[in-house]
Amino acid sequence: MPSFRTPSLNSQCINLNKHFEENAMEERTPDKEYGLGLSGGGFRATLFNLGSLWRLNELGYLKKMDIITSVSGGSITSGVLATRWNELIFQNGVAINFEQKVADTIQDFCKCDIDVSAGLSGIINIFDSISDEIVKRYDKHLFNGATLQDLPNESLPKDDPDYAPRFQFYATSLQTGSSVRMCRKRLADYKIGEIPNPKITLATAVAASSAFPPVLSPLKVNVKPNDWKKWDGAYLYDKPGLRSKLHLTDGGVYDNMGLESIWKRCKNVLVSDAGAPLNVDAKPSAEWAQQSVRVLNIITDQARAVRKRKLIEDYKRGVTGGAYWGIRTKISGYNITPTLATDGQTTRKLADIRTRLNHFSTAEQKKLINWGYALTDAAVRTYVDTSASIGNLPYPQYPLK
Repeated sequence: MPSFRTPSLNSQCINLNKHFEENAMEERTPDKEYGLGLSGGGFRATLFNLGSLWRLNELGYLKKMDIITSVSGGSITSGVLATRWNELIFQNGVAINFEQKVADTIQDFCKCDIDVSAGLSGIINIFDSISDEIVKRYDKHLFNGATLQDLPNESLPKDDPDYAPRFQFYATSLQTGSSVRMCRKRLADYKIGEIPNPKITLATAVAASSAFPPVLSPLKVNVKPNDWKKWDGAYLYDKPGLRSKLHLTDGGVYDNMGLESIWKRCKNVLVSDAGAPLNVDAKPSAEWAQQSVRVLNIITDQARAVRKRKLIEDYKRGVTGGAYWGIRTKISGYNITPTLATDGQTTRKLADIRTRLNHFSTAEQKKLINWGYALTDAAVRTYVDTSASIGNLPYPQYPLK
């Protein structure tokens, strides 16, 4: 039997959990008021997070956001919002054309079979990978050549009529194991440094963020070594190979809620989480490859659980304000009445919908949007704005009862 010089599974789990516990205990220096994290989870997350944005907009909180971070399927939603932001018409803090400019665009896109078509093209095309094909489809259907420099100006003061939040997209480096943050101001890997004002396309940033391994990953991004700027702690900066080509995978591999940045910088942290928790497997495979995947999923699930648990503890201790809502959250747990949904078979089924980038039916789309909207409504009215009135489901013909 081969001998592998690797830590035991138990020690890997302990070390990973310790890493996140230590990160979570770092000193917070909040200089911003509101941060929003949009999780990953394929088109399921795209649509659930759309419902969350819909309700936040109606409540006037979308315009209040300082930073919107996103991962994987959540980055599709955030990317559409970012590229349409300057077209939104705000009246009293509410975008009155949100449905037309953002919601309709996302729902049209979620009718496409992105992963299958890109996969077939990537297999046939000897020049482009599957991830390259994903980039093409994002650009064609959503972003039309926009780069990170075409995002709204995040440097304007908050009282400026053209103010916009920072839109920050997360990927994960397969080379350094770090979170890679991409926004208008910088592309950064804390072990290497930053590229100020990166000119990569938004389609590339979103595709990297949603490059679910192993099929859609890695996405390789060519960059110029001299574009990097070294900062304190960037101990890998002097390795030029790391500054010429990035090998990126799904942002959720590192942080599936896009939480770390907004937790450190924002007084109020809101998280919309449509990520898939670990499924129970009564008969796990003994085959090496499948067992390895299962082990990695368990480790990843543990890391996510640590982040979520620490966030909830900080809410309870008053370290941070805000609210968390997840696709598996019981709406009855908010202890507020009335609510826009009832826990039951319909909401349980929504939590188990696939996390692929393939065609979602009209019913699946409308119900996921409604569920994100309903949970956001309950969470915000309970923990953020107790004076807010209950909303109205975007699609009442698809009730959640």
